This record gives sequence, structure tokens and C-alpha cells, in this order.
Amino acid sequence: MSRYCPQCRKAMKACICQWITPLESDVELIILQHPSEEHRPMGTARILSLSLSNSVTFIGEDFSEHEDLNRLLGDSEYRHAILYPGETSVSVEQLSTSGLGNSTESKLRVILLDGTWKKAFKMWQVSSNLQQLDTVHLPKDLKGNYRIRKAPSENSLSTVEAGYHLLALLQPHREFAPLLAAFDRMIQFQIDQMPPGVFEKNYLS
Repeated sequence: MSRYCPQCRKAMKACICQWITPLESDVELIILQHPSEEHRPMGTARILSLSLSNSVTFIGEDFSEHEDLNRLLGDSEYRHAILYPGETSVSVEQLSTSGLGNSTESKLRVILLDGTWKKAFKMWQVSSNLQQLDTVHLPKDLKGNYRIRKAPSENSLSTVEAGYHLLALLQPHREFAPLLAAFDRMIQFQIDQMPPGVFEKNYLS
């Protein structure tokens, strides 16, 4: 018998499937995951892919010649953007009211980079096809709740948190709170497995 869940690919005792809620989204997500994140026990991108049936995940670092990704990017029925803050990025609110050079009636796909800031920057640097896309950023005052991983700043978000805020801002008529609920339960489960005092000493001090 496998020690890992075939759905979420986490250890059976840490399976998150019980907390997943299937959600509807008009906006499609493409998650580009750095190879170093694929087997992390606390990876959060899997919450997005399990919850959203129209999301897709590709693993790699240089996606310039990635056949499946380029086929999606070449679909003229969709607008494509990447969540990546930069000098020319626009806010998500602007994205929701802008055609980004195309018809505002086009369907929308947004790319998320799943990796540390350093690795996400490397993925962005080496993937020439990504640099052709419009870039968007989330509000700067958002605060993350990834409380068992040291973050460089208060507004550092996990991939699932970034996906939640992106979808909630673009589709205020839909409910995406179950994404954060599953994330919080996953974190709390890990905290509960720690010996007494370890969480307080390592993450609250």
C-alpha cells in the first residue's frame, strides 16, 4: 500500500483531500512549478489544482520551448497574463477592466509562478515566452498566513494565497474562501504534529 495519497500526493497521514472544496472559476490558472517545489510536504499549489478543475500545472524552470504551455498561450480565444510584480505590471483591478490589448470579452488565463522569490525570478528570466505577456500585481498591503514557513516580509504570500486573492478580486461574484480554509487546516495539522513548544520557539519568536 502506498504511503502517499494518489490525489494530493502528500503522505497519507497528511492528506489534504478531506479539506478540498470543488470551486467554479471563469478565470483559468496556469501554475508553473519549480522542480524544487514538486515534492515539498507543505507545497500549497496543490490546493489550487485540486479545487479548480480548469487549472493546469506544469513543472520546470525554462518554459521557453514548453510545448503544452505554448499551445495554451497561442489560443487566441484567451487573454493571458502572468502574476509577476514589476515596473510595467498593472494591478489586478486594472486587469479586470482592461482588454490587455484584446477584446474585453476574451476569456482569461493567468499564470502563477510556484517557487521561492529567487527561483520564481530565475523562471521568469530564462523563459522568454513569459516575458512577452502582460504582468499584473496584487495589492501591496495583503498579508500572508504561511505561519510555519519563515517569510522575507509580512506581505509574502504562498501560492494558494496569491491564487485566492487574484481570483477573488477578478470574480467578486464567486466564493473562493474554501481555498484559504483548506490552506489553514493544512497548516494547523502540521503545527499539531510538532512537539510542545516547537512552533512557539521557531515561528513566533
